Amino acid sequence: MKVVVIGGSGHIGTYLVPKLVKAGHEVINITRGQSKPYKADPAWEEVKPMLIDRENELNGDFEKKIATLNSDIVVDLINFSLEDTKRMTGALKNTNLAHYVFCSSIWAHGQATTFPTVEDQPKFPLDEYGLQKAKSEEYLHHIYRQEGFPETVIMPGQISGPGWVIMNPMANHDYMVFDKIARGEEIALPNFGMETLHHVHSDDVAQVFFNAITHRKAALGESFHAVAEESITLLGYAQAMYRYFRQEERIKFLSWNEWCDYTKNPDYIDRTYYHIARSGNFSIEKGKRLIGYKPRHTLLETIEESVSYMVENNWFDQEKK
Repeated sequence: MKVVVIGGSGHIGTYLVPKLVKAGHEVINITRGQSKPYKADPAWEEVKPMLIDRENELNGDFEKKIATLNSDIVVDLINFSLEDTKRMTGALKNTNLAHYVFCSSIWAHGQATTFPTVEDQPKFPLDEYGLQKAKSEEYLHHIYRQEGFPETVIMPGQISGPGWVIMNPMANHDYMVFDKIARGEEIALPNFGMETLHHVHSDDVAQVFFNAITHRKAALGESFHAVAEESITLLGYAQAMYRYFRQEERIKFLSWNEWCDYTKNPDYIDRTYYHIARSGNFSIEKGKRLIGYKPRHTLLETIEESVSYMVENNWFDQEKK
């Protein structure tokens, strides 16, 4: 089948596109630039690249170009608004489309209420990003029920892997926190470190997308979490990193206001706030049952692989220069 992957050179596409090629699909990768995937694979030689910038294609032109490709499957990895979702689904309705797979996020849930959180719990997004994802999910499921539009929604957690900055034990993207731990220095966590993060290896996220495609009948009209088996507290994460670097644990706890004064960086503070305000532990039971999802990477394996990449590629030394 012909598969169009929108944003296929990023974290998810790096692993998803080769899976699709090896399964015998004709794959077209839509990107806005010449960025390369994070991991090399011979399968990329069989992928047809196409440069289209969604942000610069106005009045539905982007969606029309996607529809013109007349593909069987569209995997939309970079859709961030309800309006884009409406334009895309409208453009695809009179094509050969058999499956539209939309990338949402666990952020669509907002603040957690009960654990483990399941996909169809009421959602209370905390920011515009999560709100737009939630609205798109609601709209897609509505047109599936009312019109039979063939859609599936995938909700990844904190996507992690070798080659990019992952969420640290303070719930932000300051990767020098790992360097402090590696040198045995003290770090400070907000509150009591009991808020949670739910990492997932990008390869496992790709598996959920791939399995939704191969289990199309079971996946239509459904949402699936794409996360690891387990989530982790900030404290547990920090402790695991001290063990990983063979350092004695040195962790202190600060009230939120004290922690903000300690951190100083507004961007890190903002990121931490939105991550710990949500926290969460997200169920993957539906994915296991309906589409055969079976994570290949534990949460700590995923984190350690990512941190190992940073160390081996001298990220910490470069930052100090």
